[in-house]
Amino acid sequence: MKNLYERLVRPLLFSLEAETAHHFTIASLRRASHFDLALRALRRFTPPSNPKTLFGLTFPNPIGLAAGLDKNGVALPAWAALGFGFVEIGTVTAMAQPGNPKPRMFRLPAQQAVINRLGFNNDGADVIAKRLRGLRQSQRWPAVPVGINIGKSRTTPLERAADDYLYSFRLLRDFADYITLNVSSPNTPGLRELQEPAALSQLLHAIGSEPGPVPKPLVVKISPDLSPVELEAVLAACEENGVAGIIATNTTLDHSSIPSELDKEGGLSGAPLREKSIALVRSIVASSKIPVIASGGIFDAESAREKFAAGAQLVQLYTGFVYRGPRLLREIMAKL
Repeated sequence: MKNLYERLVRPLLFSLEAETAHHFTIASLRRASHFDLALRALRRFTPPSNPKTLFGLTFPNPIGLAAGLDKNGVALPAWAALGFGFVEIGTVTAMAQPGNPKPRMFRLPAQQAVINRLGFNNDGADVIAKRLRGLRQSQRWPAVPVGINIGKSRTTPLERAADDYLYSFRLLRDFADYITLNVSSPNTPGLRELQEPAALSQLLHAIGSEPGPVPKPLVVKISPDLSPVELEAVLAACEENGVAGIIATNTTLDHSSIPSELDKEGGLSGAPLREKSIALVRSIVASSKIPVIASGGIFDAESAREKFAAGAQLVQLYTGFVYRGPRLLREIMAKL
């Protein structure tokens, strides 16, 4: 049975161009984040508490918001009010950048999917750090763990990637409960080359060696398109460098499930990613002790439950939330 969001809100949002609807939603939640009455209204969606502890952090429930929905960290109080057990903002880059040319986000309702080629459009680490500092001083900082997802600026050459990530890390680490290194988006040229063992080890060593008062858990977000040999090498590099967790997965370049007349260039997310994601989760759990955060194709309680059954410690929503709305959190928690 469709919920109120699916019957009324989603048709209105889907009548708009995909990125326009996205910006409208974020703007609405940004405004709500400044008003206690609005936040109280959103809290009616909050699922019952079911705490989970992972890499030294306590999560009120194991369902998080994936990076990409709130790239600039403008609506943290609203996401927490909606009931997410943790919120990951970003991807943030050292330099502000507009992203790829529009149009660059496409819905495929029949496939319950989204294709995007946004290209890390964001305000940049300096602006976002200032925004987060203001939020913390306002006493509206959310009472759930906050992850900050950082990536490479498009104009930075690969050989200088570590310096680029370090710039963002230094500015943002004080506001993050954990930091995610995005080395797997398909929409920044060459970025996935940072998953190669030597490049990944160099990046992890640079971030991990950065002095600071309190070490931050480092999480690596990986591609669903890794071969078994490539995955083995990524896991080895992560284990050698003390990575706290792995997010499986980013969007896929495998569009074989999409009819050719509907296909677009970019990363595919949503229901078509469900099997790829679960297979990668199983592979990681079978060969590594690094905790897994599962993301990809979670649309209902069953698709979430299979991620946990495969060994995931936490899950993240993005496209499933776009299609199902905030009631999805309660549905998942009620049936776990």
